[in-house]
Amino acid sequence: MKNNGWLCRTRTKKVPNLGKAYYLTDNKLSRDFHADKPKEKLVTDITYLYFGNCKLYLSSIMDLYNREIIAYTISDCQDTDFVLDTLNQLKLPKGAILHSDQGSVYTSMAYYQACTEKDIIRSMARKGTPADNACIEWFHTVLKTETFYLHNRRKYNKDSITNIVKNYITFYNETRIQQRLNDQSPVQYRKLIA
Repeated sequence: MKNNGWLCRTRTKKVPNLGKAYYLTDNKLSRDFHADKPKEKLVTDITYLYFGNCKLYLSSIMDLYNREIIAYTISDCQDTDFVLDTLNQLKLPKGAILHSDQGSVYTSMAYYQACTEKDIIRSMARKGTPADNACIEWFHTVLKTETFYLHNRRKYNKDSITNIVKNYITFYNETRIQQRLNDQSPVQYRKLIA
């Protein structure tokens, strides 16, 4: 085309302006994923669960004390209410640290207000740095690897995805041992130390 003097029309890619995230906060964990007591430090994130041509969203909260999933919600809509449903499942002590990424649901005014009302200290990973939230990222990877990636995703529907996640989280919390917990499951470790 260049030799013949032909030009190709291209269109410029428009990037939507989503506005400024006003409720950002510092990274208070700084990759220190060790907690001395239950519900002292928690991490949260959202992952996608694909099936057929559809997807669901899983919001989960992990206690860094014993790596237990202490709250989760599954939805077909990723919005602030979805994340607040997960947060509202918990009763946390005053001053608990809840670490997340800088996703729009975690920087929203509603999420900020909910954390403030519950006396939760918010912490956020640096933008584009999933290693700052490694524990919950690891859990979501393990969940998918040990369940969904073993089978053809087209055979799943919303109910089967919900049941698989529910059963896996029960298995993960009560049965699946972890070397960092002295070869105990998260629930066994919590009961042993208590």
